[in-house]
Formats: sequence, C-alpha cells, structure tokens
Amino acid sequence: MNNTRVVITGLGALTPLGNTASEYWESAVNGKSGAAPITKFDPERFPAHFACEVKGFDPKSRLDRNEIKRSDLFTQYGLYAAAEAWEDAGIDLDKESPFDIGVIWGTGQGGMGTFEDEVKSYVKSDYKPRFSPFFVPRLIPNMASGMISMKFGLMGINYTTISACASSNTAIMDAFNYIKMGKAKAFIAGGSEAPITEATIGGFTAMKAMSTRNDEPETASRPFDPSRDGFVMGEGATALVLEEYEHAKARGANIYAEVVGAAMTADAYHLTATHPEGLGALRGMKLALEEAGITPDELDYINTHSTSTPVGDISETKAVSKLYDGSKKKPVISATKSMTGHLLGAAGAAEAFLSVMAVKENVIPPTINTETIDPEIPKNIDIVVGEARETTVNTAMSNNFGFGGHNAITLFKKV
Repeated sequence: MNNTRVVITGLGALTPLGNTASEYWESAVNGKSGAAPITKFDPERFPAHFACEVKGFDPKSRLDRNEIKRSDLFTQYGLYAAAEAWEDAGIDLDKESPFDIGVIWGTGQGGMGTFEDEVKSYVKSDYKPRFSPFFVPRLIPNMASGMISMKFGLMGINYTTISACASSNTAIMDAFNYIKMGKAKAFIAGGSEAPITEATIGGFTAMKAMSTRNDEPETASRPFDPSRDGFVMGEGATALVLEEYEHAKARGANIYAEVVGAAMTADAYHLTATHPEGLGALRGMKLALEEAGITPDELDYINTHSTSTPVGDISETKAVSKLYDGSKKKPVISATKSMTGHLLGAAGAAEAFLSVMAVKENVIPPTINTETIDPEIPKNIDIVVGEARETTVNTAMSNNFGFGGHNAITLFKKV
C-alpha cells in the first residue's frame, strides 16, 4: 500500500465572487450571488442576457505586458490565480529542483474568445485577410499550463486535462496521483475558463441548457428547486498547490487539508446528459471513499456538481442517496454553483477550493436561491440552504460531471 500523503499548501482564486482567495471564500460563506447582466458583449440577441462574470479584473497587477499580449483571457485568468496560490504556498525554488514541481491545468474549451475574435476579423477583412501570429498560442487549451510553468520556472510534469466540466477536478486528481507515485514533489493544479462569449452563450442557449430568468439574474441559479430552468454561465480560475506531506512538513508549510481519495468513471450513457440513476457518479464516489478508507458515515460534506438543470440535479442526488444506503446519518450537501454560476472546465477547482476551506474552517457554504425542494430529490438528503452552516467538517467531497459522461470526484480531510 502506498503511504505517500498529499496535502494542499497554496490557494488562489479569481471568480465571480471575488478576485482573491479570501474574497472568494468570504463571499461564498455569505451567500453572495455573482450573477449580473453580461457586459462583455451585447446579449440582446440571445435568450440569456446575464452571467456570472469576473468583476474588475486587472491582469497588470500580476502579469507582465508580454504575458497579457500573448495569451487568451482564459490563460490570463489561470496565470493570475496561479500566482496567488504559488505565493501562498511559499515554495522557494532556490531550495528545490524545478524538475520536481509541475503544472496540471484543466479547461473545457481553451481560447474560445481568441477563436471567435480572429474568425470574425478574418471574415470581415476584404484586403489581405490574415490571422495574428499569436492566434494558435492563444487558442490552444494547453497554453495555460505551459505559461504557468514558464512564469514560475517549473520544469516537472506539465499538461492540460480536458474532460468538459470535470476538467479541473481531473487535474487535481492527476496531481494527487503523480505525487503518490513519487513522480513529483508538488504541483500547481486547477483550471480556468473564459466562456462568456457570443459563441459559447449561443451554443449553450441553443441546447436550452441555460437559465433565461433575465428579470432576476441573481436568483436564476437555483439548484434543487422545482422552478429551476437551467444553469448560469460563469468564468474565472482557481489554483491549488498540492504537495507531498513530508516535503511540506519539513519546510514548515501552512497546510489547508489533505487529499485522501480521487476517482474517475464514465457514464457511457449520453452525449450531454448524466445517467438518470447516477450510476457512474455513485461508482466514482464509492471508489474515492475506498481509497481514503472512509465510510459514508465519516463523510461530513459533499459539494455537489448540481448545476440547476432539471435532469442533472435529480440524477446526482439519487447517486448521493444510494451512497448512503445503510448509513446512520444523512448526507450533507450544498450546490455552490448557485452563487458562482457554472465555470465549465474551471468549476472543479473552484468547488475543490470551497471543499478544502470547509474542512479548514468548519463551515459549509450554502446553496442560495432554493425556495422549495423538488419532491424528486431523495428525502434522506440534508441540503444546506440559505445560510452557511458552522459544523465540524473533517472530510469533504467535491463532485464534477462533464459532457461525454466524465465523472471526477476528489476527497479532502482535515490534517
């Protein structure tokens, strides 16, 4: 049995709820909504006129001129959050081999904004149409992980995970596994997404996946409520520094929580819908608990993927209910996408952050906007609604599920 332990020693965030880790956590605990009318383009032609945008983003505060010039917004978001997490972790590269530290970064779509802008420019150009020489570097999804490694001189394992809305949770899981295998001492892991573009909003509204509650955007994301009508698009980035425990302990690092289990499964069911009975999700949660040696009775909190879609919320809660069959206590869950919106490939890291902080601070962030619990939600589930709950949180699970049937689950524990 591999006894290598992995801990979280750094956190960074740029989200619709705040542009630092502390702002993000404080806003989440206070049940703040990040939803507001879209400002990045005129949304009047689309059914949904609102999203959860990052507010007041100033890349110059952490990025240099060349980094900004050469990168899409999703990469800028990633660099920004990674810089805070790296500073928070306090790893001194003068005392480390750069080959022992890597970057694994998740995104669902990469440089969609760049793609959209360049194609529009090309189509409109009547004379010598051309693309920018930075078009490809800005566009490709792996560029965030590459530029993060360049920014900090990290020469270890470096790549990007793409598993739709499970992408950044997958990145965290991969970092955890590589450290356990002895392939690295530490990683910056997480994810970023900048999907508030005409193409992305248009594509998801065409699928009828997004809420169109334009008159009250702040209450539009309402997981578990029978009046929910779809998710709210979000954007941003979250970074976590994962580190081998003895290495972190030897240098006196601040430890937020331990990563004790992770799993991926596939629904093998539908292009975009989760399995109606949550079979893949259930198997993934069981595997993560088994790896950690934790029973459902010992699991204190689950940050669910729940996006506020009619089908998805039901299938996941069915899986959670089945996980607790025979347990002595009710599962305690909350859906923080009610506040942040759905950050697509960056959602997993944003929610892993909140799960880690729940363990660290013994506070469960709430589900907001849910006024009535859908009668199809299993009755044995305890949903934290309205206000944060102060309670002992020794263990927390973070669930994410993506188009294509990808299920990613990570499990955190108090150290």
